[in-house]
Amino acid sequence: MSGHQNIPPRGHFITFEGPEGAGKSTQIAWLRQDLEAQGITCLCTREPGGTAFAEEMRRLLKHWQNPDEPVLPLSELLLLAAARAQHVETVIRPALLAGKTVLCDRFSDSTFAYQGAGRKLPEELLRTVDAAAVGDCIPDLTLLLDLPVEVGFARAGSRAATAGNYDRFEEEDRAFHEAVRAAFLARAAAEPARFRVIDAAVSPEAVRQQIREAVHERFA
Repeated sequence: MSGHQNIPPRGHFITFEGPEGAGKSTQIAWLRQDLEAQGITCLCTREPGGTAFAEEMRRLLKHWQNPDEPVLPLSELLLLAAARAQHVETVIRPALLAGKTVLCDRFSDSTFAYQGAGRKLPEELLRTVDAAAVGDCIPDLTLLLDLPVEVGFARAGSRAATAGNYDRFEEEDRAFHEAVRAAFLARAAAEPARFRVIDAAVSPEAVRQQIREAVHERFA
């Protein structure tokens, strides 16, 4: 008998990516309902965030307002990496080892899209920094909720008006967000085994069905 037979199976790691206004939070909640109805234990989390320390990094990254000291792209990257390292080691990896399915709103792909394509940081730097933060904690499935930038702008603008919250990323111009979207799609094309591109411009219910099918196809 192998000594490894008593080790519980690692849970699945599913990440949700996409531009602003894609509806990730709603879809994560719905997927959790669907999976838990099948008896699958889930942990829902987000980036940046997921731990008390990482949530502090999130607050700085998204809401820093000081025109005399703007956040530098490199500083932004390193803050994100610090938050991710804490998140992976204290939340994501333990949950996976406990056999839970982890549903995460954003992960490494957002760094390559926002800080790479958006902030123009070198890809080699991004790879080095991100690898140090995540180690071998790579998503099993990444659901890219894709939609045109103008649709995302309209949705995010409505949400911001309701919440009254300034967000450094949502405030970026159209060219920035077009670059981010293109980077996400390029990464999906380069890793078709991990990614599933979801048309997020349709109704939320139709998006939910696409996600159900993608998850079933990947893990059936």
